Amino acid sequence: MSFADKLIAWYRQHGRHDLPWQGHNTPYPIWVSEIMLQQTQVATVIPYFNQFIRRFPNIQNLAGAELDRVLHHWSGLGYYARARNLHRTAKIIADQYCGKFPEEIDELIALPGIGKSTAGAILAQSLGQRHPILDGNVKRVLSRYYRIDGWPGQRETEKKLWQLSDENTPSRNVADYTQAIMDLGATVCVRQKAACRQCPLQGTCLSFLNNEVSIYPQKRPKKTLPVKETTFLLVRNKQGEIYLTQRPPSGIWGGLWCLPELQPETETSGTEWHMKNFSVDIETEQPLPVVRHTFSHYHLDFTVIPATVKGNHQAEIGETAPAIWYNPAKPAELGLAAPIKKIIHNTEV
Repeated sequence: MSFADKLIAWYRQHGRHDLPWQGHNTPYPIWVSEIMLQQTQVATVIPYFNQFIRRFPNIQNLAGAELDRVLHHWSGLGYYARARNLHRTAKIIADQYCGKFPEEIDELIALPGIGKSTAGAILAQSLGQRHPILDGNVKRVLSRYYRIDGWPGQRETEKKLWQLSDENTPSRNVADYTQAIMDLGATVCVRQKAACRQCPLQGTCLSFLNNEVSIYPQKRPKKTLPVKETTFLLVRNKQGEIYLTQRPPSGIWGGLWCLPELQPETETSGTEWHMKNFSVDIETEQPLPVVRHTFSHYHLDFTVIPATVKGNHQAEIGETAPAIWYNPAKPAELGLAAPIKKIIHNTEV
């Protein structure tokens, strides 16, 4: 049996057949799931996917929604550029393709947030088109099976893996094969403690035969993550509402609502910030313990300074950035940065 035949036979008996995005012959739910699954585990994605599809059941619903609502249903899933690109792509498909999902791979790759592997998976899973894929699970399976030297993120190594992926992708049963190789990487050929005895490829897997499964795929060269620091101001009014500002579209938590961030050069205590944004005074309290949030490229250590609007005055919203008074007891559908959301809802107001 060929590489593909072994995987397909294994998948039909042992693979996952009950994922909520399976069984659709339209690209939309497959596309949403593939974007969510980028750098995120299936178990984490499933409840987000179900909620997202209920709220935005098709391209037109997603394209017509406000970005805030989209980000709200993405909040906590991380890598928010994915949600912004999903929204942008939905608008493009609605406007330029009359709401019909493109079926040519080059057209898909040209859309925001859709790379070669994602495009191939969408078309293979929904329409049965033959396209190779190369997500993290596939890279791991191929790297081990062929004992590919080099970190898969390096250009030459990735090029070799793409070649192998193409060579092994069959012309028939491509949807089953695509799901099979992803399932194998997710459930058997896992990063730690691979279940090689359950693998249909063990008899010809070079790393297994050479007792080198733990070596492949080879690791990324070690890099110490830098640490950045910042300070946020948590301002509460007498009604228990919290002042939030919307972050710029690009950068961390792009487009999400967040506590106002103090500028380290000029706004060290909150006093300077409130003079620019509020017409009434605020009273600051002792800072909360430092919180560390890790992004892919650095750690962010942030301090939150609680503050209260003095007296019974209602502080007016400043004009320097989009801002609102947010009521944690009756939360609006806003995209909130997950660490900030946790602080807001764990803070007595």
